[in-house]
Amino acid sequence: MKTQLTLTSNPIPESTPLMTDGMGAVVTFHGVVRGTEDGEPIRAIDYEANEPMVRHQFELIFAAIEKQWPIESIHLIHRVGEVAENDPSLRVEVIAPHRAEAFAACQFLIDEMKAKVPIWKRAVR
Repeated sequence: MKTQLTLTSNPIPESTPLMTDGMGAVVTFHGVVRGTEDGEPIRAIDYEANEPMVRHQFELIFAAIEKQWPIESIHLIHRVGEVAENDPSLRVEVIAPHRAEAFAACQFLIDEMKAKVPIWKRAVR
C-alpha cells in the first residue's frame, strides 16, 4: 500500500486521483472548519501538531489498514496553524478495488486519527 502524509500550513489543494488497473473506488473526505465550537461562534480553528508523533501514529494506523483491507493508496493532508471557518482542515483520499473497502478504511482512519493522533485544536473567536 502506498501512503502519503502531509502536514501543512498552506490551503489544501484539489487533487486528481491516480489509479491503477483493478482499482474501482476512490473515497475522498474533506473535514471543514465549522462556524461554531461548543455552541459558540468562531472564526477559525488553530491546529497544533507534534509532527514526529503524528507521523508515528499515522504509520501505525496505515499498517492496521493494510492488514484489514486491500487498499492501493492513502493520501492524507492535515492543516496546521489557523484554518478559517468553511475552509478544509483535512483531506483523506483512499483508493481501493471496491467501494466498501474504501469507505471502511477511510472511516477507520478518521476514527483512529481522532482517538490517537496528537493534533490539537483551539477555537479562534
